[in-house]
Amino acid sequence: MGRVRVAAALLLAVAACMAAFPARTTANKITINWKPNVNYSDWLEQHKPFYKGDWLVFYYTAGQADVVQVDETGYNKCDSSHAIYNYSKGRNFAFELNETKTYYFICSYGYCYGGMRLAIKAEKLPPPSPPPSGDKSGAAAGLVAFASSHAPVLYAAVAVLAALLRMV
Repeated sequence: MGRVRVAAALLLAVAACMAAFPARTTANKITINWKPNVNYSDWLEQHKPFYKGDWLVFYYTAGQADVVQVDETGYNKCDSSHAIYNYSKGRNFAFELNETKTYYFICSYGYCYGGMRLAIKAEKLPPPSPPPSGDKSGAAAGLVAFASSHAPVLYAAVAVLAALLRMV
């Protein structure tokens, strides 16, 4: 019976630790088919908002396009002469939005003038909203969200508890 109490105390401690730390958010992987004759303004509206930590994965045809990170002036003028970064090897390029700011990308193969450019504003991830008080369905939704965001820790805690209970 003593081991059951220890296991229960351990499980309670794990639950308390999980409640003390906010849920971890995961980065989104956003795929961009980087090619001429695409309206990237429309694409942007369909895929926003973008958050710090998200990954942009550009897919393009090697030798026919590239991904060039530029400043706002380079973006507005389709000028890659002062590029921050130029990637033209391979057929894809992954880029992390690691700051809350606006990132500018163009294609330097002349397609920028036809709209092959993208300005993405990375925002700070908003805090999760608390469930409404007194609403049991909201509380249940909050519990489900908490459980799903902490699933690996919960699974580990249950496995430890199960192992300890087998020892009894």
